[in-house]
Order: sequence, then structure tokens, then C-alpha cells
Amino acid sequence: MASTSTATLQAAQPSPEARAEVLEALTQAREHTLALVAHLGDEDLSKVHSPIMSPLVWDLGHIAAYEDLWLAHRHAGLQLLRPDLADVYDAFETPRAVRGEIEALGPDDARAYMRAVRERAVEAIARAGVGDGAICEMVIRHELQHSETMRQTLALADLLPAGEPLLERIAGEDEWIEVPAGPFAMGAGAGEFAYDNERPRHEVDVPAFQISRHPVRNAVWERFGERTVDGDPDAPVCHVSWHEAQTFAAAARARLPTEAEWEKAAVSGALAGVGQVWEWTASAFTGYPGFVAYPYREYSEVFFGDRYRVLRGGSWATSPRVRTATFRNWDLPQRRQIFAGVRLARDVE
Repeated sequence: MASTSTATLQAAQPSPEARAEVLEALTQAREHTLALVAHLGDEDLSKVHSPIMSPLVWDLGHIAAYEDLWLAHRHAGLQLLRPDLADVYDAFETPRAVRGEIEALGPDDARAYMRAVRERAVEAIARAGVGDGAICEMVIRHELQHSETMRQTLALADLLPAGEPLLERIAGEDEWIEVPAGPFAMGAGAGEFAYDNERPRHEVDVPAFQISRHPVRNAVWERFGERTVDGDPDAPVCHVSWHEAQTFAAAARARLPTEAEWEKAAVSGALAGVGQVWEWTASAFTGYPGFVAYPYREYSEVFFGDRYRVLRGGSWATSPRVRTATFRNWDLPQRRQIFAGVRLARDVE
């Protein structure tokens, strides 16, 4: 889930401590990944728990292959460690539907591959430095984002680590916040890491609207919805599809916010509870005016169009390093495996 370039990311030049910071971030991401599956045996790692998700062991191999491709090969000019695995762990060459059927690395070999690739990544950084930091940050975030995808699989299989999910109760009364009409700068600014679909920053004129301060709670969802939910009544509802969210909003005499409305409200500090559940928007996933794909079309551009809907805000499973006000997630409107909920909006009468 990552895409970068010096042109699109406009990353700041690294400090003298940048190399150590990158290595520490890579180490922390890897420790997080391995801890996430430490309680699982080989059978659960290798099993297809859902037809729409990868076997967890495939994710481990993919994380390593991606790191080797970008840090060792493309950044530092080293040969791929395992060219024979390039197609196996390419997300487009090997779609999810077949990942449980192909001949891929088993759990022990996948962990060994991760260790070997990491040794090469350290060598690559020693040889080539960190450059402007963009490729290194892309690799770090890619692994962090895959840990959330793996948590989706674990949730479907009822295998989440003890204590998860980490959904908190929503404090305070439900209320509507009015956001006045006017333009705002949408998208990531210069000098900060962002993915290609967050750029270029551009001015958007947004009519006045109202948006709920909090995401919808379980208790409110059950009052309007047809599906019962588990969990604290005051926790935000989770595992909601876009179709369900839209139907719920209509029943509540409201609607889903557009992407522009959501981001304008977020940067204005109007939203509480952001980061508990992804929040569906009414918007289809498309490129901003002047969009440039980098470093490969398959990160964003191939998903543009009416098929996918945008989610904003992040979830309890999203790394704070990834979770920014301009970050755009997307999924098919019928999908419920993502840790997604609802925040309502409505027009100003």
C-alpha cells in the first residue's frame, strides 16, 4: 500500500541522524509485524481464512519482497535476493484469489527470507544512504499498512491477539458541527511525506455543511440498522460496508460526507474520535486535478473510477505514522472486512 517519489512527496532533506532514524523505524515495524502473528501456529499462518484475504504467510513474504525490490534493488542497485519470488509476491501478478493455491514460502522460510532481506536493506542504506528519505519511508509505511491488512484477516478468523480490537468509548454528547462555506487547500502540502493520490494540493470551494462531531455508536446503529453488533454500546460501530453506511445515513435523514467535506472538517479541528474506525465518504476514488502516478500506476491509478469508495481518518489498527488528515484509503462498497464505521453529514438548510 505505498507509492512515492521525490517529485510527488517533496520530502525534506534528511538530517545527519536520518540513517539511524530509518533503521530504527524499520526495526520497529518488523518487531510489530512478527509480534502480531507470534501467537499463531503454522496452520493458521498458512490457511486461507477468507477468499477475499491472503494467507498470513503470503503477507510476510510480500513484505520482504517489497522491501528487497525498493530498498536493495531500486534504491541501492543490488540484484534481487530471490528473483524467482518476484511474481509470487507481486500483488498484481498473484491476486488474492490464488495466493492460497500457489507454491510460496512456508512460515519458517518466509521468516528466514524476511531476515535475509533486512540484512540487505541495512547494507543498501549503508551503501546508498537514505536519499531524500522518500523510498525508505515508503517501505516503512508499506509494512505498517500490511499489519492492518493482516489484522483484518485475523479478525475474520477470530484470531486477533488478546486485547484487540482497541475500540474506545465515545465520550460526550452527539452533536452537529456547522462548517462555513468557503475554499480550503485539499491534499498534502510541500515538505511532507504523502502518496501520489494525495497530490497535488489544490483549492476546493466547499458549500456550508454540518457534520457529526463523533462517529456513529453501536447503540445508535442498532436503533436504525438491521444488523446487530457486538461490543460496547458507546463504542463506534465497526465492520460496516459503504452500502450499509449509505442506507443508515438515509434512515437518519442525513448523508455521508464528501471527501472534501471530511478533510476540511478534520483540518479545522471539528471532528472527535478520528482514528477509531475508518470513515466512509460519499466520494469515488479518483485522482486530484493534475495527478501524476509515481512510482508505479498500480498503487493508485489503476483503482480510479466509480468502483471504489474513499475512506478517511484511519482505524484503531492504523499506525499513527500512516494516519494523517490527507491520507486516502479505498475499498469496494460491499466490503465489510475493513475496520470501517460511519460519520454523518447533512446540508445546511
